[in-house]
Amino acid sequence: MAKAPPSISLLLLLSAAVFLTIPAVISAIGVNYGTLGNLPPPTQVANFIKTQTSIDSVKIFDVNPDILRAFAGTGISVVVTVPNGDIPALANGRQARRWVSANILPFHPQTKIKYISVGNEILLTGDNNMINNLLPAMRNLNNALVRAGVRDVKVTTAHSLNIIAYDLTGAPSSGRFRPGWDKGILAPILAYHRRTKSPFMVNPYPYFGFDPKNVNFAIFRTPYKAVRDPFTRHVYTNMFDALMDSTYSAMKALGYGDVNIVVGETGWPSACDAPWCSPANAAWFNLNIIKRAQGQGTPLMPKRRFETYIFGLFNEEGKPGPTAERNWGLFRADFSPVYDVGLLRNGQGGGGRPALPAPSTAGGKWCVARSAATNAQLQDNINWVCGQGVDCKPIQAGGSCFNPSSLRTHASFVMNAYFQSHGRTDGACNFSGTGMVVGNNPSNGACKY
Repeated sequence: MAKAPPSISLLLLLSAAVFLTIPAVISAIGVNYGTLGNLPPPTQVANFIKTQTSIDSVKIFDVNPDILRAFAGTGISVVVTVPNGDIPALANGRQARRWVSANILPFHPQTKIKYISVGNEILLTGDNNMINNLLPAMRNLNNALVRAGVRDVKVTTAHSLNIIAYDLTGAPSSGRFRPGWDKGILAPILAYHRRTKSPFMVNPYPYFGFDPKNVNFAIFRTPYKAVRDPFTRHVYTNMFDALMDSTYSAMKALGYGDVNIVVGETGWPSACDAPWCSPANAAWFNLNIIKRAQGQGTPLMPKRRFETYIFGLFNEEGKPGPTAERNWGLFRADFSPVYDVGLLRNGQGGGGRPALPAPSTAGGKWCVARSAATNAQLQDNINWVCGQGVDCKPIQAGGSCFNPSSLRTHASFVMNAYFQSHGRTDGACNFSGTGMVVGNNPSNGACKY
């Protein structure tokens, strides 16, 4: 995980008191299981995850045999990590085979080891010995697995988003890898991923590098200052989507936009040395991350789902550094939730549920396109909203809102549909200044807003 930014004071926005839940069955959601603190033994952790939560995978930062044995027979997938310092040795094929024999074969397939992450955020270290040996180690470990007859464990490595060259609050379509790392390091790694059908793993943290004047953009909360990409004209309503599309754009620029992306780490601390950290903000952020893992894509990847590992499972009291470092967990050491994002089975919530903002239930508010909006802006709004999972069938031919067949009425309908499903706040009707909230119901005949 990257280092925290300096503390900046900001007024904490108050939330309305209501609980949000998500479906009991969660797919493609995992957690990072760190162990720095007085935490329960791995057997208890594995049993808790299996019997009390909907989490289906964990990611650990080593190859702890006690943890691997604890998850045997649970059906929960495990991502293991090669310690950074081991990477140079694994550039030797014989050493890689020995590593697989010692750390994978005794546990697999009883323990569902899914990925081996070769180190963590290696480019961020600046250690040329590790960087130069990273891809050879990945190749050798993959070859060792194949040689041992293990074909369902993929080899990858987790990257910090410092691999992106430009200001991440800018145009996501302009995302490019840093010069020197792009063609020399990351292109060969991406070629390896394409060849082995393994994922490119990134750690997108809006918490690191967000604009303190636009906190809501980082945590998916309204009102926010949206970002419009001047090249694609896509409107970004949150920083996570912008980070993911920046990564995709950088991959595509090298010719590897087809390689699958896995989110190795992301999250938001429930406490830090600044006012924007709270259980409510952490819960709101992770609720929206879970939605994306369940299939809500981004403007440039509208149909993709991202296998995602939230950071982290526990608050780790043994971590050094600022307050935030010890407060990333979904749960405390006694398994009580710090906050609830719907991952506990059977409606369990405990005392940790935060007050979260709810969609407004007040009537008399609709969102329509401003008269000054251009046809290009209206079409961009339609394209973006329909890419966010909003039902746009009513404005298609034969739909209840197809007539009158005009770009403005079609845009107003879908903009309002987005507005109604995102809390009816002014920010959800901003659309970079092309939307406005009105008090008169624009419904017309069978076309119901």
